[in-house]
Amino acid sequence: MHKSLAATLVLSSLVLAGCGGCEGDEDTPKPYAGIVFDVGGIDDKSFNESAYRGLKRAQKDLGIEVERYEPSQSADRQTGLRRLCAQGCAVVVGVGYLFTDDLLAIARDFPEIQFACIDMNPVPPETIPANLVGISFREEQGSFLVGAIAGLLTKTKTVGFVGGMNIPLIHKFEAGYRAGVEHVAPGVEVIANYAGEQDTAFLDPEKGKALALGQYGSGADIIYHASGKTGLGVIQAAKETGKLAIGVDSDQYHEAPGHILTSMVKRVDVAVFETIKAAKEGRFQGGTRVLGLEDEGVGFVYDEHNKDLIPEEVYRRVMALREEIVAGKIVVPTTP
Repeated sequence: MHKSLAATLVLSSLVLAGCGGCEGDEDTPKPYAGIVFDVGGIDDKSFNESAYRGLKRAQKDLGIEVERYEPSQSADRQTGLRRLCAQGCAVVVGVGYLFTDDLLAIARDFPEIQFACIDMNPVPPETIPANLVGISFREEQGSFLVGAIAGLLTKTKTVGFVGGMNIPLIHKFEAGYRAGVEHVAPGVEVIANYAGEQDTAFLDPEKGKALALGQYGSGADIIYHASGKTGLGVIQAAKETGKLAIGVDSDQYHEAPGHILTSMVKRVDVAVFETIKAAKEGRFQGGTRVLGLEDEGVGFVYDEHNKDLIPEEVYRRVMALREEIVAGKIVVPTTP
């Protein structure tokens, strides 16, 4: 079957199957931008929630209609992307490295639509269509800073790390965290565990809690997680044991006030908003973008909620380390 005909039939079938009741009603405005979320959905209190904030900001600030799709399983990612294309979105965002292959293929099928992949896996630049931008972050840099905070504040000289899926992306979090601890406190031990080898490792709070309780029981008094919904179990363990946890991607203070030392924030919300805004203003550019400390793409939380947990002298020292990283004086590793 001819490729264009096949694409037309796919779109037609999606429309006929129904896309939330949007098709067939001429009075219903078409969404300008849409997002397909990663595993965990909007309520993960972390990565996806940050992306959704960016979409809602675009709706408010740019005066556009938006749409979203939450996959019920891994196979639904491509369905969600094609569904948003069928609804008439001008911009479609896939949230998570698992979207890489699907977006590379779908962007070629729909050259008139502009696409973004958050946390896109590294691919040869020549394979990226002009209508696709892959946005990644220097998670290791932000993780270095929270590692330094943990290293300076641990009383037991043991800290922990809980990762979600055992993959290179999450290894960047662990590597930066370890490097930050080692830089300020060479004698501090770092215990690290991962929740699993499949994407469901980001969806298991009970496993996260069990891993965290094991680390706390082994002497850790601060645990950093990079594990999506699984990390909610880490935070619960911190509450139950009276210990501290470090959140990830979004400010997770409100999940356990008094037990969240800080959070390594990844500005997925800004990346989503700026991508949609660039498309709306005719400034969209395909290719790749990597956001780090220099771009304020990553960082850590220090505000009225956690100032009582982080002494000012610790904050000042960590900010000095930030400047050294930005200046290239400290090069943070990306593998443990």
